[in-house]
Amino acid sequence: MDTAIIAARSLNGIIGNGSSIPWRVKGEQAMFKKITMGGILIMGRKTFDAIGRPLPGRSTIIITRNLEYTREQCLVCHSLESALCRATTLDRPVFIAGGGDIYRQSLPLVNTVHLTTIQAEFCGDTRFPDFPTDDFTLEEEQFHTADINYIYQRYQRDCPTDQNNRLPP
Repeated sequence: MDTAIIAARSLNGIIGNGSSIPWRVKGEQAMFKKITMGGILIMGRKTFDAIGRPLPGRSTIIITRNLEYTREQCLVCHSLESALCRATTLDRPVFIAGGGDIYRQSLPLVNTVHLTTIQAEFCGDTRFPDFPTDDFTLEEEQFHTADINYIYQRYQRDCPTDQNNRLPP
């Protein structure tokens, strides 16, 4: 199973402010939809609550420490590892979709990173981990002109990992 991160960050690394994304950029969400359609989205509970609903055409796995938490039309897991194990049974592309702590935990496990950088700085309380790292190579780059310009980049890990060998049995 190949697992990817998909994220948008500002020039100063911000990905969120409280329970919201601090920008709305024409075309950026359409790219997210195109890339993730038909796949599985793994996200933390705060990220899911910010979205407010499962996104059409994708399965959603929510990670939370709250053992009582449930959401209709979503799977709930209590760790990144269990979410990844659950996703392998669904046999579809898997995308880690936030938030900051989930991105930090998953970066060593993924082979692909889809990263959009909004060409502006924003205030916020949640950051994307330091990236790119030496483990990844830029494979694709697209510049987009919009109300706020943005750059989409796709990175691949130089030596692919096998998540199935890194997860507990």
